[in-house]
Amino acid sequence: MQHQLELIVVSAGLGALIGLIRQWSDQEKPGASDFGGVRTHTLWAVLGYLAAGAGDHAPWALAIVILAVAGHIVASRLVTSPDIIAPGGTTLAGALLTLFTGALVAWEQTQPAILVAALTMVLLGLKQPIHAWTRNFTSSDLRATLQFVAISGVILPLVPNRPMGPYGGFNPYSTWMMVVLISGIGFAGYVAMRMLGARAGIVVTSLLGGLASSTAATLAFSRRSREDEGLALHYAFAICTACTVMLPRVAVVIAVLNPTLALSLIPALALMTLPALVFGVWFLLRGAGARPSVSAPAMQNPLSLRTAIKFGLLYAIFAYLVTVGTQLDWERGLLPLSFISGLTDINAIALSMATAQRPDGGVNLGLAIDAVLIAAVANSIIKGLMAATLGTRALRVPVALVLGATAIVGTVAMLIW
Repeated sequence: MQHQLELIVVSAGLGALIGLIRQWSDQEKPGASDFGGVRTHTLWAVLGYLAAGAGDHAPWALAIVILAVAGHIVASRLVTSPDIIAPGGTTLAGALLTLFTGALVAWEQTQPAILVAALTMVLLGLKQPIHAWTRNFTSSDLRATLQFVAISGVILPLVPNRPMGPYGGFNPYSTWMMVVLISGIGFAGYVAMRMLGARAGIVVTSLLGGLASSTAATLAFSRRSREDEGLALHYAFAICTACTVMLPRVAVVIAVLNPTLALSLIPALALMTLPALVFGVWFLLRGAGARPSVSAPAMQNPLSLRTAIKFGLLYAIFAYLVTVGTQLDWERGLLPLSFISGLTDINAIALSMATAQRPDGGVNLGLAIDAVLIAAVANSIIKGLMAATLGTRALRVPVALVLGATAIVGTVAMLIW
């Protein structure tokens, strides 16, 4: 009996917490109906517990309770005054989840019940912010995302998953999977920038810009330095930060496919971040009193088909050349190839090395490390040249010093590692 009472209290407590968040969320929205607050959700959770607990004696009890609650919410929507926002789908979903939270507790599944309750509370509490964030997305963003999801989710399973072509250097399935991986990481940064909008400070903007596309960030901030020379140092900081974010980003991407290679690269990549870290600390200490907001750089949605296909072709070319070079014992030719890749997109050669480096054959570990590092050096050089070509003198000097030092550190690390 004592145990049953404890479970009822747990059910009631979880229901009350969900109801508290729901009631607070409705109070934040003028005109919302006062439907389903603390008391109602507490009772729903207890109802769910009792109905599930009575399953042995009344197998249809839980189904009857679910239908009764759902019917009550639908009926309330039909009879609500036009001047009041009627309960909608979120209310219905929250009610059903509250019922099942109580049912899970009755089934001795307390941990899943707590997880469901926590997830429900988070989603209910974030209703207004989520609506505000989604307004920052354009119709082209949504269209690009839907196209990408359609191709990845519908067409990808139909693509052959086997080596094709001379030397078996092309696998359509794995190629597009790499596109999904890189595009997904870039999209995370893109979404974060869209959500934060103009509220993001320069540090956050540059970090997210590097996550989404360090090339786009470099181009955008370099051009802006000509429009507002007074902020040239701020734009230099944004460029250096965005380009340096590329290094841990590459390590994470490689770790997904090849943890051994990623762990071996971490010390060298960490050293390459030091010039930007030193510059960043100096900049933030120097400009602590005057940090203007910097709007996010304009860039393409990483899930656009054009962007995805361009990366897919680039990756397929480099992956094929790596395979051919390995089979023909031209492995040292991979270093010049890595340098060329770094001038265009470091991710392509990094992924190629992650998949080509295997304990049972393929590219050896030392060569794979050198290939990724030389690509990172080339990428730092090309970004520095972009900034020097497009930016003002006040921007060129700090960017050249930081990215130049990054390239030098990477070269030394490659020679001594």
